[in-house]
Amino acid sequence: MLLAAFTFAQVLGYPYPNVLARDPRGTAIAYALNQRGLRTIWFARAPDFSPKQLFSSGTDDGQELTNLAISNEDSHVVYVRGGDHDANWPDPLQPNPASYTAQPDMQVWSVSTTGGVPKLLGAGDAPAIAPDGTRVAFTSGGAVMIAPVDGGAPAKRLFFDRGQDSDLRWSPDGSALAFVSTRTDHSFIGIYRGDATPIQYLAPTTSQDSMPRWSPDGVRLAFVRVRGDGGPPQNPLNWNPTPWQIWVADPRSEAGHLVWSSPKTPRGSLPQTGLGPLLEWAAGDRLVFNSEQDNWPHLYAVAATGGAAGLLTPGAYAIQDVSISPDLQSVVYSADTGSAPGDDDRLHLFRVDVQTGAITQLASGASSEWQPVALANNAVAFDRATAQQPPLVTLLSSAGTARTLDEDLLPADFPSSQLVTPREVSFHALDGWLIHGQLFAPSGGGKHPGIIFVHGGPPRQMLLTWHYFDYYSNAYAVNQYLANHGFAVLSVNYRLGIGYGHDFNFPPRWGPTGASEYQDVVAGARFLQRQPNVDARRIGIWGGSYGGYLTALALARNSDLFKAGVDFHGVHDWSLDIDHPLWGFTQLKRFEQYDMRAMMKLAWQSSPDSSIATWKSPVLLIQGDDDRNVEFQQMVDLVARLELAHVPFEQIVIPNEIHGFLRYASWLAADSATAEYFSRQFLPR
Repeated sequence: MLLAAFTFAQVLGYPYPNVLARDPRGTAIAYALNQRGLRTIWFARAPDFSPKQLFSSGTDDGQELTNLAISNEDSHVVYVRGGDHDANWPDPLQPNPASYTAQPDMQVWSVSTTGGVPKLLGAGDAPAIAPDGTRVAFTSGGAVMIAPVDGGAPAKRLFFDRGQDSDLRWSPDGSALAFVSTRTDHSFIGIYRGDATPIQYLAPTTSQDSMPRWSPDGVRLAFVRVRGDGGPPQNPLNWNPTPWQIWVADPRSEAGHLVWSSPKTPRGSLPQTGLGPLLEWAAGDRLVFNSEQDNWPHLYAVAATGGAAGLLTPGAYAIQDVSISPDLQSVVYSADTGSAPGDDDRLHLFRVDVQTGAITQLASGASSEWQPVALANNAVAFDRATAQQPPLVTLLSSAGTARTLDEDLLPADFPSSQLVTPREVSFHALDGWLIHGQLFAPSGGGKHPGIIFVHGGPPRQMLLTWHYFDYYSNAYAVNQYLANHGFAVLSVNYRLGIGYGHDFNFPPRWGPTGASEYQDVVAGARFLQRQPNVDARRIGIWGGSYGGYLTALALARNSDLFKAGVDFHGVHDWSLDIDHPLWGFTQLKRFEQYDMRAMMKLAWQSSPDSSIATWKSPVLLIQGDDDRNVEFQQMVDLVARLELAHVPFEQIVIPNEIHGFLRYASWLAADSATAEYFSRQFLPR
């Protein structure tokens, strides 16, 4: 039976929940939605949690809404508008994807929960509302600013500090503000108490200290400590261990003591993806943190006085999102596990009691749940999606009853009934690694062209449902569209991604050190060719960012296998960025050096540009020229090489757009062009 075709405007028309936050008491929530570029903020309060819109952008202006926070007494929601929070490197000019004649700013805003016009607090980011609900601290250009929450007076600089300040944390009584003072090769935990008191720096050393967390009684501060940037140069092409520690300091004496040290192993290294190290106080004077020491991102608890850490979440699965309950007794988390087949490619919600270790599963079935916020009385708000239902904000009551809060915003023409249910598949790469994927099968008989999708990141995991990250929710929509229009699509979760353990996430000879993950892409294409409903001679590939890199590598190395591709903002020559500080490849001016020439050669050999001579298949290149993750030069350089090699290509350049496109109009144009390109290459006219 053939399914009716739908349009991109239909499948991209859902309201995507970017942010979900709660108040400190757990009796109110706020969330931001993005529907066809219209960005809105919603607020709901116990007991009925009836949503009310507080703000609307009015147009598809491409200005993000992030960092939502609710005041203690629920009177205001504070948020950040603008900026590029996913950028790899800062840019003094804020993104302007709508090409306005006036340069936008990243700004902190406040809006009353009773309604009214939002108030601008000032240019900046990362707001922290004081416990009394009257003041908001935020950062601007590395300085700390302060403004009244109602916008009644202009923001002013709160204090002077020589470092770049971040991670603002008010003490429970609001009398002190902790922050991180970053000073290039080391950083301190600072405390500001008022203009009459000098800033305190807790247990200062040459280390990099971060993540200050006040104890519930406001007497102590916990923080994470890593060695400062020093020592003999380490080859950055290796996975060098990064041991880390948890410390607790008493501001009254400024002295600190070691609570916990990680193993000095690759698995024990400071977690770099997902949760990061995480650090939160919990009941029983315990600290909860994340570690991958047993090969999986798991939660541990340790006494604040020190001692052995206990594993809270045992098992072969990865923790994704975490929320401590308002009473500090439990932790709600999402993880790729469950009792149903395919749950290793879904996310479900669980609650673990911090003191007893008892685990309760809160959601199950063919859905995925993420971004939980633990509320009072054991209620939980979160996002939920299935293969056919896009992400919707959902409330789970203390009685265990779930209801969606934004389902009425789902357009009547959203094509839920026309979406396929992907099938979990696995196959082995040439070197024996087991690789997972999701197969989107088209309806109808006969042989269909096949498409390989490779995600970016690369620390990502594609799911059997709609995705928890807007970029990949969009990619899921594209794969559904292709399946609906006659393509068999295989989404490949190649090594380097998350969800399958630390060792899978950090494989040898990755990317610029040998591109070992490319074997997984080839194995996926061979698997797709073996499917009875796939025409083995018509295999294409598409992906963005790191997926764009693997797409270009596939077309350059194996035009015999991959007959066409669409490359969104991919890396094409690793050696162009080998000395970029983002990759950690820079060296201090010193006598000791590693072999930069050998590194450049290996990076070049691992790049698509090095195989231009065998690149024959046509490609569509798409990128915004204000990309802050992959330099636009990567596309400019590749275009010149393809022209010289007489490789057929097409290009779409979106002026002023960034890496993860900020405007719905940009995604609609790029996604439509992707499907149209594959149709021209593979489907009968």
